[in-house]
Amino acid sequence: MKFGPVPVNEAEGAVLAHSLVADKRIPKGTLLEASHVQALKAAGFETVTVARLQAGDVAEDAAAARLAEAVLDGANGLRATGAGAGRVNLYAQGCGLIRIDAGVIHKINAVDPMITIATVPDHHRVDADGMIATIKIISYAVSDDALEAACSVASGSVTLLPPVYKTATLIETTIGKVLPDKGWRAMAGRVERMGMGMTERALVSHEIAPLAQAMKDAPGEVVFVLTASATSDVLDVAPQAVRAAGGTIERFGMPVDPGNLLFLGTLGEKPVIGLPGCARSPALNGADWVLERVICGLEVTHSDISGMGVGGLLKEIPIRPMPRETIV
Repeated sequence: MKFGPVPVNEAEGAVLAHSLVADKRIPKGTLLEASHVQALKAAGFETVTVARLQAGDVAEDAAAARLAEAVLDGANGLRATGAGAGRVNLYAQGCGLIRIDAGVIHKINAVDPMITIATVPDHHRVDADGMIATIKIISYAVSDDALEAACSVASGSVTLLPPVYKTATLIETTIGKVLPDKGWRAMAGRVERMGMGMTERALVSHEIAPLAQAMKDAPGEVVFVLTASATSDVLDVAPQAVRAAGGTIERFGMPVDPGNLLFLGTLGEKPVIGLPGCARSPALNGADWVLERVICGLEVTHSDISGMGVGGLLKEIPIRPMPRETIV
């Protein structure tokens, strides 16, 4: 591609690099025709800055569309917009988690500085029609060789994991009076945005035996446990109730704040997530990162949770009994 100023008389067939106003505005990126040249001359322009494609070049819109097609090859649940100004956006067709292969994205962006793709983070929760990536060809054209090199590695770079469960049950324990249903409403909002429904609120006393029975009786495909008293040890009431019901505990505690006091287990085929108290707020907390992965069918291991510390310092929430800022 050639780029630079040329006499107006020689500009026909080139791409205008900067918007100009003649008899009317001519936007940048316009492929100049004879009528444009005449209007520019009449307006007193002697030179204009243009880009002129050469053999082996691919125009920006065609290049962006071609790369988008390569990125979507084999991907599930994603769609691309039409190309404009060298840009194509990618959107989720439904709710779920976006998986990003960072190594592949890095390879695409390393081919040529004029070929770029930007994405949301790996494991990003997305709603239907949420944008998850944008492809931008920075110059007005790129070489076919560079574009082919980027396209050749693009497959498998992004995909959508939809929810695999339809229902969830929240079991809340009580000590004395029954708390308002704030926690149930917050959790209902979380699962509904993942295309799931919540069963009726389940309330039991804060003891191992009744909690274990409630877990066995839970109709939902995923079981959440929100205790009246915070779980402070892997042998505390809620984890012990999972074991008493015949289940197992995979992990207690996570390096995400708020959300430290989460536990993850299984009861038969059902995931069991012991929620930290901050789950009573709709604000983002560590439980969101775990339950979203579980709901979308990802195995969440001890090492997965232990790796969440980088970026795990989240926004302070107003219901915290001892805000971090007050600790010295």
